[in-house]
Amino acid sequence: MLPSMTSEPEQQIGVGTQDAFQRLWTPHRMAYIQGENKPTGPGADDGCPFCAIPAKSDEDGLIVRRGEQVYAVLNLYPYNGGHLMTVPYRHVADYTELTGPETAELAELTKQAMTALRTASGAHGFNIGMNQGSVAGAGIAAHLHQHIVPRWGGDTNFMPVVGHTRVLPQLLADTRKMLAEAWPA
Repeated sequence: MLPSMTSEPEQQIGVGTQDAFQRLWTPHRMAYIQGENKPTGPGADDGCPFCAIPAKSDEDGLIVRRGEQVYAVLNLYPYNGGHLMTVPYRHVADYTELTGPETAELAELTKQAMTALRTASGAHGFNIGMNQGSVAGAGIAAHLHQHIVPRWGGDTNFMPVVGHTRVLPQLLADTRKMLAEAWPA
C-alpha cells in the first residue's frame, strides 16, 4: 500500500536532508558538463565528434540517416526525446560556408526528420535552428549542425521549468532504431 501524500516521509539514515523531489540524480550528464568528447581546437583533426561519427556504424554513432553531403544523428545530450541534428560531413563552422548541394541536402534531411518524428512519435511541433559561434550558444562551434527538436503539447512540465532537467523515457539506441524505421523512403 502506498503511503498517503500527507504522511511524513520515512527518515533514512545517511541520505542527508529530506527534500522530496528537489534533487534528481542524472549522473550521465556529468560527461556533458565536463566537456567529454568536446573538440580541443577548431580543426577537423582536433577531436571533432561530428567528423568522427560518420566512421562509426549507424548504431554506435546514433546515425538515423546518411545522405551524400549531410547525415542525421540523434543528439547525445537531447533537449527532448527524439532530438536530432542534421550535420554536413564536411568540417565547416558557418552556414555561409556550405555549398549549394550541402545547403539543399541539409534542408531536405530536416524535412525528412520532421516527417519521421511525426510518424514515429506523433510530434505536435518542432524547434529547428542552429547556433552560429560559441557566443550564440554553439556547444561545438567549429562544425555546423542544425537541431530538430520535437515538441508535444504539455511537454514542458515542472521538471524542465522548476528542476531545469529533462526526463527522457527511452534509451537513445531505441529512439535511433524507431526513427530509422520511420524515415521516409
